[in-house]
Amino acid sequence: MKHIYLCLAHMSESGLEQQYIKEAFDTNWVVPLGPNVTSFEKDLERFVGMDKRVAVLSSGTAAIHLALLHLNLKPEDEVLVQSFTFCASSNPVTYVGATPVFVDSEELTWNMDPDLLEEAIKDRIAKTGRTPKAIIPVTLYGMPYQIDRIMDIAERYGITIIEDTAEAMGSRFGGQMLGTFGQYGVLSFNGNKMITTSGGGALICPDDKDKQRTIWFATQARENYPYYQHEAIGYNYRMSNICAGIGRGQMTIIDEHIAHHRHVQALYEQILEGVEGINVHRQPADPRYESNFWLSTILLSPTLRIKGQNDTNTTLCEPNANVDALRVLLDQAGIESRPLWKPMHCQPIYQDCPAYVNGVSERLFSQGLCLPTGPCVTDEDVAYIVKNIKEAIVR
Repeated sequence: MKHIYLCLAHMSESGLEQQYIKEAFDTNWVVPLGPNVTSFEKDLERFVGMDKRVAVLSSGTAAIHLALLHLNLKPEDEVLVQSFTFCASSNPVTYVGATPVFVDSEELTWNMDPDLLEEAIKDRIAKTGRTPKAIIPVTLYGMPYQIDRIMDIAERYGITIIEDTAEAMGSRFGGQMLGTFGQYGVLSFNGNKMITTSGGGALICPDDKDKQRTIWFATQARENYPYYQHEAIGYNYRMSNICAGIGRGQMTIIDEHIAHHRHVQALYEQILEGVEGINVHRQPADPRYESNFWLSTILLSPTLRIKGQNDTNTTLCEPNANVDALRVLLDQAGIESRPLWKPMHCQPIYQDCPAYVNGVSERLFSQGLCLPTGPCVTDEDVAYIVKNIKEAIVR
């Protein structure tokens, strides 16, 4: 039985990845610097545009960490973070000793709610006497957030924006690439992203000065001496020349990957149209929104019954019984699916952190499921997936 995976990047047909890797071995550049690293960064800078500079790193999480280091945060500082996302958005805040303050989502894009964001800022100023130092909005599943409103709020309060666009490489708002609106932007090249370097990420910087400081932090903060001199704590976060070689090859097919994800999303929207109790999450009608549709997602009505559904709850915050039942049935049919992100304000590790919630992310988490969307998912696969979803519904 064929297994249809959620989202896996694939190698270019030209085999350029292998060519660049071979060159690295042949020239003995098997280190976290070299021609592939330099070329990959230039490719990314051309791709994101806006005269930005890009430093390639070991992960998107490392990129968020280094962006926060640029802000010189202190233990009493706070950072506003979208709650409805993966933990990599908030964990780096704790690395620097600051406190994450979680902000819930709005219904349109499922991303950070601008009204709730401003409410949180005002309340933190009133309670602590200090303005939060940064805002980390996330482009969930590739969907642009309400950029115009959040940028306006950030500017009025003088707060730095770090865009977590790990899931949104190639998404645009008003024609401008996501990750270029804030002071910093974050990319991920994990194995399930739009392109992959097996692991890896990048920090989009405003200028060359910030890029060079990022690289300095990422290479153990080594000073410019003929021997090892360290005057600050650094990190081993630089991308290797081998991984960057994979990235160079992947950049030749990024546009193809984005087009395929959008095609698969359109198929889900078309074939699931009219299926009672199932709604495909779509991008806003506003033409400024251009999602890469990293993952296609659906919501199941709480009243929808699925075969084998067990209505016994095990925790206070979990997917609804019909969502879990559908996930199990799809898995049995060789189809990988996954619940939406569990909100960070519901995670035990963050239970004592401030949170400004409206119930949106908890409802979405309880009702949502991610469907296979990657480059290897064919039209026939989508038809097979939808067929199994329809057959799972109790009529």
